[in-house]
Amino acid sequence: MTKMRRCLVTMMMLALMLVASAQERKKFSPEKFQADMEAFITQHANLTPQEAAKVFPLLREMQEKQRAIYGKVHKMVKNKPEDEAGCVSVIEEYDKANIELKKIERNYHQKMMKEVPASKVFDVIRAEYRFHRGWMRGAQQKRDRKR
Repeated sequence: MTKMRRCLVTMMMLALMLVASAQERKKFSPEKFQADMEAFITQHANLTPQEAAKVFPLLREMQEKQRAIYGKVHKMVKNKPEDEAGCVSVIEEYDKANIELKKIERNYHQKMMKEVPASKVFDVIRAEYRFHRGWMRGAQQKRDRKR
């Protein structure tokens, strides 16, 4: 009877640990990510509230357009085509998508420079780059800790 009781207690402890670890995992929140990014950019690019009000709507619009293309790129490279002709086709579409991404970026950078000085746009670009690198580094470290 005591072995059975010990086994039952051990199983209950394991179940409690699994529930606790599942609750610790936080799901990705796009809203929180966007707010954190904008706060980081505002601070590191030294944007005034007026500048932020002009830049962030453009930045969000640009990222939304880019996100649609990133989705297409993800689908393209998810599965390798069976033959060489298929690979050539995917590579060409991939290259076109990347060119389109850069055109969108260039267009929005020009729009931003009409609203705030180029030096501020440069600071925004640099701050966004640093934010994403830091976020990816943090995500990688979290994945490494799980292993």
